[in-house]
Amino acid sequence: MIEPGNFLTKNEAAEAKRIADRDSMFMIATLRFPKSQEEGDVRIRNLSAGGLMAEAPIRVARGETVEIKLRNIGWITGNVAWVAEGRIGIAFDYPINPKDARKPAAAADPIPRYLERINTLHKTVDPKKLRSV
Repeated sequence: MIEPGNFLTKNEAAEAKRIADRDSMFMIATLRFPKSQEEGDVRIRNLSAGGLMAEAPIRVARGETVEIKLRNIGWITGNVAWVAEGRIGIAFDYPINPKDARKPAAAADPIPRYLERINTLHKTVDPKKLRSV
């Protein structure tokens, strides 16, 4: 039986959804400031469709425009939403799919045709038949 008072308020429900939609992670990304063209690496701690939280030893003003390069996604524009003790929150200008950033990095280009035979032979040679040097 559901008793009165056991429901979340509208604000509590919104906060619970916001937390659930975030993806906790540890990933390195490149943060760039378009005005000065300065850039550096930051550690992404959580990521959602609308923004991220990163650790960065930088001083930045709230509202400043930034660009961040995420693996498998590329450069994303946004604004600094908050700053607190070596961490910054960035709100993206456009939503992203955060699951794309979690995918493994794209595979390397396939082996060129002229190397395929060498690579195949290497895998099929019996190590016992190789000469010791």
